[in-house]
Amino acid sequence: MPLGRVELSKGNGNDDPEEHLMSEHNPLRLAVIVGSTRRGRFGPVAADWFIGQARRHEKMTVDVIDLAELQLPEVLGADEEEPPAKVRALAARVAAADAFVVVTPEYNHSFPASLKTAIDWFFDEWQAKPVAFVSYGGIGGGLRAVEHLRLVFAEVHATTVRDTISFHSYERLFDETGLPKDAVGVGSAAKKMLDQLGWWAHALRDARAVRPYAA
Repeated sequence: MPLGRVELSKGNGNDDPEEHLMSEHNPLRLAVIVGSTRRGRFGPVAADWFIGQARRHEKMTVDVIDLAELQLPEVLGADEEEPPAKVRALAARVAAADAFVVVTPEYNHSFPASLKTAIDWFFDEWQAKPVAFVSYGGIGGGLRAVEHLRLVFAEVHATTVRDTISFHSYERLFDETGLPKDAVGVGSAAKKMLDQLGWWAHALRDARAVRPYAA
């Protein structure tokens, strides 16, 4: 296990396997990760809108993980060291999640360092779980950040879904109340992405309950 990664839960967040075999009757546990920690960030606006969409999705509960509020240590520890309390607390939340949505800006053609630090603290907790993305930026809409994140999550054995919600020139796309001006269009995109994420989350949760994932 690389330095600094927390090995908290070999079971990848599962409880009783029999509970999850009937996954269609159990709410999926979605963790929405707000990646930016900069002052004046737009991330919470995009995240709040998406969280509203997710909470209306059938059989899905939402845990909001705002990295700016957590203030994780930037220096990762060695394997033999006990992780700091903030890291242990977050490890439990990541392990408990069935799926993730990462809300990310694009900084200098990639994603924030705060997000990379949060990913690198953990390993087993990400495995065999699906990840989707909401990105925002200028003309590129944050898509270069998303493509870089796909490579990172592949390394921790997570599965990224195909569809992405991206806000190009995001300042023009939201009204003064923090809602998208094209509510119908982006709402439809959110439902499609959540449907894909839900399919993968159910399939992988059931698979982990039957057979432990081999990393």
